[in-house]
Amino acid sequence: MTTETLLQQLATAQATLRVESFTGGIVGPSIPMLGPLKSGGTLIASTAPGCWGPMITPKFKGGHEVTRPVAIEGAEVGDALVLRIRRVEVTSLATASGVMQSLDGRFVGDPFVERVCPGCGALSPATHIEGIGQQAVHCDKCGAEASPFRMSHGYTIVFDAKTQVGVTVPKEVAELIAGDARKYASLPPASEQHSILSYAVADLPGLVAPMAPFVGNLGTTPSCDMPDSHNAGDFGAFLVGAPHEYGLTQAELDRHKTDGHMDVNTVRPGAILICPVKVPGGGVYIGDVHAQQGNGEIAGHTTDVSGEVELQVELLKGLSIDGPILLQRLDDLPPLARPVTPELKAKARELLARYGASALEENAPLTFIGSGPNLNDATTNGLNRAAKATGLSYDEVSNRATLTGSIEIARLPGVVRVTFLCPLTVLERMGIADLVREQYGL
Repeated sequence: MTTETLLQQLATAQATLRVESFTGGIVGPSIPMLGPLKSGGTLIASTAPGCWGPMITPKFKGGHEVTRPVAIEGAEVGDALVLRIRRVEVTSLATASGVMQSLDGRFVGDPFVERVCPGCGALSPATHIEGIGQQAVHCDKCGAEASPFRMSHGYTIVFDAKTQVGVTVPKEVAELIAGDARKYASLPPASEQHSILSYAVADLPGLVAPMAPFVGNLGTTPSCDMPDSHNAGDFGAFLVGAPHEYGLTQAELDRHKTDGHMDVNTVRPGAILICPVKVPGGGVYIGDVHAQQGNGEIAGHTTDVSGEVELQVELLKGLSIDGPILLQRLDDLPPLARPVTPELKAKARELLARYGASALEENAPLTFIGSGPNLNDATTNGLNRAAKATGLSYDEVSNRATLTGSIEIARLPGVVRVTFLCPLTVLERMGIADLVREQYGL
C-alpha cells in the first residue's frame, strides 16, 4: 500500500474491523491491507492453524496461514503500534502435532517455502487429501504422494475450551477424527490448508494438558515480502542465501523483519505488545494460535489451532523500535522483575538509612523480544534492542536483567525474552510510562 492510497482511505477509518481472510503464507508490502482501523479501535480475527496444516499444503509459500494485514490510521514508518490483547479463544475441537522430519527430494532449499512434487516435479503443487495417515497428501496433477513432512513422534489432542483442558487420544479415536478432519479442526471458510488431523498420529495417548491459549505469530508487516513463518531471526536465517525468490542477505533480513513469529507463550489475554511500524499503515496481522506450549517449544511444534483473537490497537507516534516490546501480565513476569512492593520499599529505605542514604529508584518491568540463529545471538539481539530503545548502556541492561530480571527461552533455536526493571524516567522519555503504569497498577 502506498502512502497516497493510505491517505485516501483515512476518511473511512473504522472503529471495529473483523478479518476472516488470509495471505497464503506471505507477509510484506505486496499484500494489500484491509482497513484502515482507527487508533484505539478493535480488531477481531478468525485465525487458522499455523505450522503443520500449512506445512503439509505444498502450494503455500510459508509455514503459517496468517490473516490479511490491517492498516492503522496515521501509522507511519518510525512509529509503533500498541496491541492490547483482549481475547484469545480456541475454536478447534482437536489438533495434531509432533516432532517433524523433512523428506529429501520434496523441496528446494527450504521445506517450508519451496515444495516440489516428487512425481512430476511441479513447484508448489496443488494437492488434495486421499484417505488418512502420513501419506494422505497427493498431487492434483500426477497423483503422487507429495507432503514434504512426516512426524517421527506425534499425537492427536482433543479440547474442551469451556474447562480449558486438552487430552491426547488413542489411535482409533485419532483415525475417527481424521475422517472428518476439517470439521474437528474448525478451519475458517477461507482457509486453504489441509488439516494435520488427516495424519491420524497417536503416539502419546492419555496425556492431560491444561490449556493456556496465546498467539504465536502476531505483529506488523515487514518491509519486504517474506514467508510468514520466517519473520524472525531464527526461522528467518533460512532465507539468508536461499535458492528461491525470497532469499535475502543477513543485512536485509535484519533490516526488514519485525519478529512477528515469536511463539512467546505470554503473548496472551491481558498482555500488551508494542510493535514497530516498518511500512505505511503498519499492517497488523494475526495467526498461529496455540492451545498450550512450554517455554522453548522444544519439539519444534505444538498445538496449533483455529481461534478467534480480539485486540485493541493504538498508534504510538515517534517510538522508533526495531522489534517487539512486551508488557507481560503480572503473573507471567519472572519473580525478580515484578514491581517492588511498598513493604519491600520500606525495608529497603531502612537498610539504606543505616548507611546514610535514602534515594530509591522508581522503576517498572519491561520485556524486549530478541531473535537470532541461536539463543546466544537472540540474547545479544534482545539486549541490544533494549539498550537502543532505552538509551541505557548494553552493560547496564545486562546487569539489570541479571539482578532484577531474567533471560527466558521463548522458542528454540533463537527467540528469547529479555526482562528487567527499567527506570520510570526512561519509560517517560520513551513515551510508554502511562502504558506501563496501566499494566502494573503503578
